[in-house]
Parts: sequence; C-alpha cells; structure tokens
Amino acid sequence: MDASSSSWSSLNSGVVLSLIAVLWTVVWQNLQHLQLQQTLGRHVSRHARRLAAIVDPYLSVTVAEYDGGRMRRSDAFDEIKAYLGATVVCAGSTNGGGGGVRHLRAESGSGKDNNTDKLVLSMADREEVADDFEGARVWWSAYSKPAPRSDGFPWWGAAAQEDRRFYRLFFLDRHRDLVLNAYLPHVRRKGREAMVRNRQRKLFTNLSGGSWSHVAFEHPKTFDTLAMDPAKKRDVIADLDTFRDGKEYHARVGKAWKRGYLLYGPPGTGKSAMVAAMANHLGYDVYDIELTSVHSNTDLRRLFIETTSKSIIVIEDIDCSLDLTGARNKDKKKKAESEEDAKNNKDKKKKDAAGTTSKVTLSGLLNFIDGLWSSCGGERIIVFTTNHVEKLDPALIRRGRMDKHIEMSYCCFESFKFLAKMYLGVDSHELFDAVRELLQEADMTPADVAENLTMKRVDDDVQSCLEGLVKELRAAKEKKAESKAKEQDEQDEEDQ
Repeated sequence: MDASSSSWSSLNSGVVLSLIAVLWTVVWQNLQHLQLQQTLGRHVSRHARRLAAIVDPYLSVTVAEYDGGRMRRSDAFDEIKAYLGATVVCAGSTNGGGGGVRHLRAESGSGKDNNTDKLVLSMADREEVADDFEGARVWWSAYSKPAPRSDGFPWWGAAAQEDRRFYRLFFLDRHRDLVLNAYLPHVRRKGREAMVRNRQRKLFTNLSGGSWSHVAFEHPKTFDTLAMDPAKKRDVIADLDTFRDGKEYHARVGKAWKRGYLLYGPPGTGKSAMVAAMANHLGYDVYDIELTSVHSNTDLRRLFIETTSKSIIVIEDIDCSLDLTGARNKDKKKKAESEEDAKNNKDKKKKDAAGTTSKVTLSGLLNFIDGLWSSCGGERIIVFTTNHVEKLDPALIRRGRMDKHIEMSYCCFESFKFLAKMYLGVDSHELFDAVRELLQEADMTPADVAENLTMKRVDDDVQSCLEGLVKELRAAKEKKAESKAKEQDEQDEEDQ
C-alpha cells in the first residue's frame, strides 16, 4: 500500500511539473508577444528624457557637410557657414557674442567687387559663437570628426578620407518654434546672400583619384572679345540668357534645368574661348572633366553629383577622350587615318600600356547627360567640344542631349573686322578688300588671324600687320589648292 501511494504521488508530481512547464511556456511566449522589455524600456527612456529636460533645457540641431553620406555637399551647411562668417563671426559683439571666437578659418574670395585680396572667414573647429534673434539667444558650434575607412568602398573614393565637418545649433526648448520655423530659414536666406557677395568662381578638374580639385577661374575671354560672326554671337547670348532665366519654364514642362551645347570645328577656331566667354557671361563655375581619368561609370556619376548648380561641365575633344563612337558604317574609300588621328591613337595606346584605361561606356555617359542622375541639382550647362563631329555617335549628340550645335568655323570677314578693330583700332583700310577676297578662298582660324594682327615689334604698324596677314592668307590659299589637287589625284587613281 505504501509503495503504491508513493508511486501515485510521484506520478502526480510529474504531471503537475509538466503542466507548470507547459503553462509557463505559453505565458512566456505571450509575454514576448507583448514585448514587455521594449515597453518598459520606452517608459524608462521617456522618464529619463523628462528628467534630462529639467537638468538640461537645451535642444540641438546638427547640420552635416554632406547629404546622403558623401554623395552631395549640403547646401544648408554652406549657407550656415556663409551666414556665420558674414553676420556673426566677423560682427564681433554686434550680434551678441561673436567676439568670443578666437580661431577662424580663412578662404579666398572675390565677390561682386572683384577684390582678389579679400578673405572669407568662418569658424574653426571647437569654436562656439552666440547669436540673437527676436529676443532669443542661440549658440552655434563647429566641429569635425575623422571619416570611417573606405576600404572596399570605391564609391566614396579618396574624398572619404577627409574629416567630416558639422555645425550644431543649441537653443532653449521654449524657443523651439521660433528657431525651427523662423530663425533657421532666416539663416539660410542671409547665407545665400553672403555667398553671392563673396563668391569666388572656380575652375575644377578631376584628379586621378576620382575627386575634384580647383583653382580660381580668371580667364579674361568674354563675348566682347570673342572673334565670331556677330549674328551667331547674338544668338548664343540670347540662348544663354533664356536658359539662365528658365527655372519656372523647365519646372512647368517637366525637364531637368540643364542644357547641352556641342561646339565643333577645326582646331584653333575658338571652342575653348567660347566656353570661357559663356562662363564669364553667366557667372558660372567650370568643371573640366578628363574622361581618361575616370575609372568607371560609377565614378563618373559621383563626379557629376558633386558638381554644383550655376556651373558649366565641359568635356573637351570628346571624340579623342574615349572610344564612345559606337557602331557606325565606315567609308572604305577614305584614307586610314589623318596625322592627327594617328597621334591621338598613339597617345591612347601609351595610356593603355600604363594601365590607365577607363571603363566609362557610352551608356554611362548618356545617363550622365540626360538620365535619372542628370536631374540631381539644376542650372547646369554641359558642353562637348570636338574637331570631328562626324566621328561621334548620333545618340550622343541628338537634340535633347546636345540641345544646341554651334559650328566654330574658320575666320570670316566679319570676324576679321572685329579683330582688326580690337588689335589695330581700325574700322577700314585699303587692304580690307584683299583680305575679304582671300578669306573666301583660304582657311585660316581666328587665332591665326589674331596672331598676324598682333604688333610684335616697335616698328610694327597697321600697314605692316595687314600686309603680313595678306601674305599669310595667300600662302594658306596656295596650300589649300595643293591639298585639293593632291586629293583629286588620289581619287582619280582609286577610280582607275
């Protein structure tokens, strides 16, 4: 009897323990579904924030130098930097505490007054400055921190190794609405105004590491000094002005605020000078892209994203930069290569041998011009230049990509009169008729004409310069006739 009672008790105990284990498992699973740990954590955090607000009543807003990692420089950061430099840091105690800044950063700037000696000041790291706005006092601090290593992340490239800079704004909780809704928009507006006043236009180029480097853009060429057919010049200027004022139009029709220009013509006809004149007319920066230094389509996309608005993006000699010509039917009767093409191919082979070949493709370049990424930012002009427009793939230069095609041709009589007025100060001369006749039969670039009109010696005068030009034009005429005769002889031999 005792043995059976003991066995029954053991069995009951086992059943009870099993039932408890099952119930605990069910309860625990439901507790997990209720997420008690997270719920308790939220309550604790909420009370901790309330306690922190009592101890520290200040809020903060942080503005980083780059948006989206390092893909794009933050406009807000630049505007705050300009505002602090112009309104607070340099104003000293006028705005309530600027005099406390002891260490400043200095950068070159010229602005509307073209004062090349001017310096643009901003706060150095670990500095703090106060500012007053409608009875509220706020504090700005500047700091930076090292960027994470970019090993294995070629998208970031060398630029990722630079320190990341930040501005942090501190203000009392009771001023939250005033700061967020009124003060910060005020800072951005004033910052943009300061940027216009202090703007130093720049000429950028891409380094082999895939980042931009720049110098001050100081090219003197303007449309007033550009030798070009007056009617064509007026047409280009009108087109540029329409583009600059076309923000609302582009938004209304659903187009990215950009425009493509194709400049084509023989060497020395002023294609690079045209780019400089366009930049000076609009007041834009210039980004000169060397495609052979761009390793991939990804690098090209990153470079494009890093360009700013109000800029001209230039790819010179697009037919020689990369093999972007696509599949075309070639005329078997043409000679293999001109001397210039042979030289370009030789240079390209040297680059290939040195291991600097680029993997940029035609499709990648087309996406750069008018794909989805082309809408990142606005007010950009893209310029291609080429000596041989017939070599370019039609898809690259069609309307919508290269919207305006401008032929930069040999010097015409109107361009000559412009150059004679500019270099010699004369509107007419007895040799003008001879020059007019020769320009119709000889090929001479505006650069060569200008060189002949330049007074190089003390005894040079208008007569001697024009006589020298006539002599050179006659030589160019004979050379052109000989070249045509030679081509005709070769053609006759092929036909036989």
